[in-house]
Amino acid sequence: MSYSFAKVKFDKSFWLKYRYLLILGAFGIWITFFDSNSLISLAKIAKEVRALKKENSFYKTEIENAKQQREYLFSNPINLEKFAREKYLMKKDDEDVFIIVEENKK
Repeated sequence: MSYSFAKVKFDKSFWLKYRYLLILGAFGIWITFFDSNSLISLAKIAKEVRALKKENSFYKTEIENAKQQREYLFSNPINLEKFAREKYLMKKDDEDVFIIVEENKK
């Protein structure tokens, strides 16, 4: 073997001795950074999938809450009238509605 302190000389036996390791390293670098299905893009996609699953579960719970509220409102006309008056400020013809807004003191 020929070594020098200033720089290392690689002769033909080095490349032949470690050819499989070098090919495997080049393949690993290619898969990690340059391929269309690289590990970096797969990690980004997995992160996006986790966020979408979380959003999906949030919307499922919101749908269940809306179904329960709908069932509660349409089960009794008094509940529906109360909801309309409170949420949408609806009133009867002979009524006046006063909205009182409290100011938050800092």
